[in-house]
Amino acid sequence: MFERRILVTGGSGFLGSHLCDRLVARGDDVVCADNLFTGRKRNIAHLLNRPNFEFLRHDVTFPLYVEVDQIYNLACPASPVHYQHDPVQTTKTSVHGAINMLGLAKRLRARIFQASTSEVYGDPDVHPQPEEYWGRVNPIGIRSCYDEGKRCAETLFFDYYRQHKLDIRVARIFNTYGPRMHPSDGRVVSNFIVQALKGEDITLYGDGLQTRSFCYVDDLIDAFVTFMDTDGDLPGPINLGNPNEFTIKQLAEAVIDLTGAKSKLVFKPLPSDDPKQRQPNIDKAREILNWQPKIQLRDGLIKTIEYFDGLMKEGDPLIVALR
Repeated sequence: MFERRILVTGGSGFLGSHLCDRLVARGDDVVCADNLFTGRKRNIAHLLNRPNFEFLRHDVTFPLYVEVDQIYNLACPASPVHYQHDPVQTTKTSVHGAINMLGLAKRLRARIFQASTSEVYGDPDVHPQPEEYWGRVNPIGIRSCYDEGKRCAETLFFDYYRQHKLDIRVARIFNTYGPRMHPSDGRVVSNFIVQALKGEDITLYGDGLQTRSFCYVDDLIDAFVTFMDTDGDLPGPINLGNPNEFTIKQLAEAVIDLTGAKSKLVFKPLPSDDPKQRQPNIDKAREILNWQPKIQLRDGLIKTIEYFDGLMKEGDPLIVALR
């Protein structure tokens, strides 16, 4: 007997595939749903022959009818280069996807997890950001399809919680990195590593002094599972991320050091609405979940560099195509 039957939307993506690994390894019966817009089959290829794993090619903007005990809703492109590719579809994925998954959870009386984001805080004027902060978001900017889509999804989750007594878990995820990041996602960690491994100059936007807090993927998955498995009335939202703050310039210098690259730093104008600071207040995660990150940035970068180096040696088409 498997412990639970669990649906993971966005399950072949960066975070989703690591979550599927964790759930399959502990004996859960996992249904992975993904439309493969940013997810990759290679991320879950090693799971396809497992008896407690099933892959469905499905877009969450359409209803899904399965019988499960828990739902992790991770489906949505999460990097600017991907979510700005089709901004209308990005908003639909967040909003229609939330409606469809909440409807499924309501029918099944299943506990449901929403992968929200630190982007709900926008370009914050409160630092670090606690869950009580309402944010400072541009509702009509080029990032709004993602920022406001996720904010609306949170609204839907909490309305289902209040109106239908649904058992929800809302997590606000801060910058996360690790193996299986999409090579062309445009995020700083993957960008810097690929540029360094190719011997190219590293591109920084602005003066490089804007800050981010980088959480290694294994730490984040620990938090996901702990949050979902903790019983009680715990809707959240709860910030999940690493509170150790680094400038983008420090990250670039660490990548150059660890790869041994001869890359130089090249500075370009800062994109519109790009936050200057991003650091989570994780007091609630420490108190409620007894969780905090364990893996230091340098250790996580070494593992991530090894992954991208492997893709380059394989001649992965997404790496080869990058210029």
